[in-house]
Amino acid sequence: MRYHNMIINGLTRSFYFFAVLISLSLTAVLLPKPSFAEALNSAKPALRTFNIPAGFLYEALIQFSQQAGIKLAIDPVKLQGKVTFGLSGDFDIKSALDQLLIGSGLQVMKQDDSYTLTEVPASSVDPIVTTLPSIQITASNTNRYAAVSTTTATKTNTLLRDVPQSISVITNELIKDQSIRSIADAVRYVPGVGVSQGEGNRDALVFRGNRSTGDFFTDGIRDDVEYYRDLYNIERVEVLKGANGMIFGRGGSGGVVNRVTKQANWDPVREFSFQGGSFNQKRMTADVGHVINDVAAVRLNAVYEDAGSFRDGVSMERLGISPTVTLKPTHRTRIIANMERYHDDRTADRGIPSFNGRPVDVSRSQFFGDPRRNNANINVLSFNSFIEHKFDSGFTLQNRTNYATYDKFYQNIFANLPFSPGLGVQLGAYNNATDRENVFNQTNLLYSLNTGSVSHTLMAGIEIARQETHNKRQTGDFHGNSFVSLSNSITNIPITFSTRDTIGSVDAYNRSLVNVTSLYIQDQIQFIPQLQAIVGVRYDMFEVDFQQKNGPKDHLKTNDDLIAPRFGLIYKPIEPVSFYASYSQAYVPRAGDQLSSITVTTAVLKPEKFTTLEAGIKWDIRPDLALTGAVYQLDRTNVINSVVAGQTFLSKGQRTEGVEVSLAGQLTSNWNVMGGYAYQVGEITSDIKDIAKKGTKVAELPRHTFSVWSRYDFTPRLGAAFGVIHRDNMFTSLTNTVILPDFTRVDAALFAQFTKSFRGQLNIENLFNTKYFASANNDNNIAPGSPIAVRATLIANF
Repeated sequence: MRYHNMIINGLTRSFYFFAVLISLSLTAVLLPKPSFAEALNSAKPALRTFNIPAGFLYEALIQFSQQAGIKLAIDPVKLQGKVTFGLSGDFDIKSALDQLLIGSGLQVMKQDDSYTLTEVPASSVDPIVTTLPSIQITASNTNRYAAVSTTTATKTNTLLRDVPQSISVITNELIKDQSIRSIADAVRYVPGVGVSQGEGNRDALVFRGNRSTGDFFTDGIRDDVEYYRDLYNIERVEVLKGANGMIFGRGGSGGVVNRVTKQANWDPVREFSFQGGSFNQKRMTADVGHVINDVAAVRLNAVYEDAGSFRDGVSMERLGISPTVTLKPTHRTRIIANMERYHDDRTADRGIPSFNGRPVDVSRSQFFGDPRRNNANINVLSFNSFIEHKFDSGFTLQNRTNYATYDKFYQNIFANLPFSPGLGVQLGAYNNATDRENVFNQTNLLYSLNTGSVSHTLMAGIEIARQETHNKRQTGDFHGNSFVSLSNSITNIPITFSTRDTIGSVDAYNRSLVNVTSLYIQDQIQFIPQLQAIVGVRYDMFEVDFQQKNGPKDHLKTNDDLIAPRFGLIYKPIEPVSFYASYSQAYVPRAGDQLSSITVTTAVLKPEKFTTLEAGIKWDIRPDLALTGAVYQLDRTNVINSVVAGQTFLSKGQRTEGVEVSLAGQLTSNWNVMGGYAYQVGEITSDIKDIAKKGTKVAELPRHTFSVWSRYDFTPRLGAAFGVIHRDNMFTSLTNTVILPDFTRVDAALFAQFTKSFRGQLNIENLFNTKYFASANNDNNIAPGSPIAVRATLIANF
């Protein structure tokens, strides 16, 4: 009941806040805008500001009808494969549609209160032809690897080239082609982002030298617990790099990953996939969407997977189901509701130890510890809603609510120190239980207006959140027999787990309550068509109530008032090309999982601060082919660093600098690519007592990375793909004593369309069986990379 009351109170505060904003905004508008019906019958049609990105014409016309508030008869068959250069600026309806339809061979006809698209008669074609920039027309939008717009980076529908930040989008087509099943798989071809081990129980990424296990979002809402996420119900994955606290608040630090979920819509879908592969891997997914009527549509996504591993004794099993319903009671109102029930149960695998500054030389399948007692499982239950209404006055009001519960437990026995020829490998052990309940409510108000020749897209919002976490950790006691040999690295001895409660050795046993209230405002300004700016600021009131139930039994309370600004400038010498420069900050207060492995003090609770300076170029070579480049500097202060298992240390700061280049889209109508290159360097900016000196290299930061995935379709029924991933060597921790060697890995795939309803694909990972090390958590938890692995998938569409 208290969560229900909290949500009601949050909604009341949100709508009160926006009622004030609406009143102030309406006061500034001297005259109401005429309706489109009045505009069409007047001598001088009224103008409306449109912002529709280049891309497929079908999608653009849907956006146009929503923005204009008109009825537009759209035939998907007639529009198949047609593209548009987009629409940006002030137009009346007729001029706007004419602009969108340039080069399509279609024209618009008005019938009563609706509009219909018809083909331009051959006899009416003007013999004087204006030559427009060439544009590639394809038979469908299948296998397109380039996205043209996003709402994640600005909370408004914005062209990617008009966002002053480096963004990589893993589209639904790329997810299918690469047979991506996890976040780690998804970022393999994203420059500037690496994969950390995550202690074998959670997703962990390295954004420009900053490891994170918490910068994960779903539809713009924080997905705040540590576990392995699946992509069975995901439409696309967006990777934003650099600080962005203005949009994301807590979590917009070195970068974020936002998963965009599949929603019920009016395009029926019935897709089933069956996959089997190496190491006894079996996976089934279902994606079923049904149109009830003009007002309602439903969709159901589900997954079941049961798989072994090339690692001895390691396996996993997961099950997920996610139903969604979309309602459109009016053409101006949209309501989306969905829930997810997800379970993941797997062997917790911490990898192998080091020896003489390198991973110890053993078989990549060899396990250290005891896989029978190493396990990680989580149960997730979430409910989500999204409500959007577009007012006649031009305002758009959006509200998104998320309620989720997480129940997670993991236990692991692992290599705790390097291999010693005289003693063997010393093991460590602990388990950790976390129960968490999250409530997030986010309300945004959007409005576009002109002040003279300057156009504005305004966004203001409020977000409230409550997070309650109960966490308990127990350390394993080997009773004086914690060593194993390289020839026999599995332990069978009894281990006693208990919560340590002695001076200098205290395990986490705590309760934390976090309350967040955030206010933010943003203005996307177009001074002239060639010059744009984004200016925004966010205020976070972040309250933490932390109670340690053992040891010193501390009860700490903090209240942080944080301000995160963002400023970006975009210059467009020509429409497809943008040069940008940006400055942004983010704060990450300590909460939740960050408090489970460190002695909590007031200094520890002080937020981390991230500051990013970035400049770059974005060039849409064509609407379906994008080239981007960026140079950046990212500073981080009050950093928690992991050096050995179960221990973390505070450092005053670190700095990373780098250059990134990426390419995504279609080189030709049957040739698609995605990949990039990154050059990165980083060091800590002050001494860490007894650990590292100023100038020490940042861990998990390779200097050079390169990756490219390329698919070529020989015929409409047959295609193939190759992928190359190269990573330079890197240190596993701030001790700078253990190095993960560089490697180059090759992947491949074959695609076949058997019939209209059935297609198949064969994905081969590590085609040449390269021996490499995929990731690390510290000097002695190193994950070997998989040997050659084959997965065959059959996809049925009805």
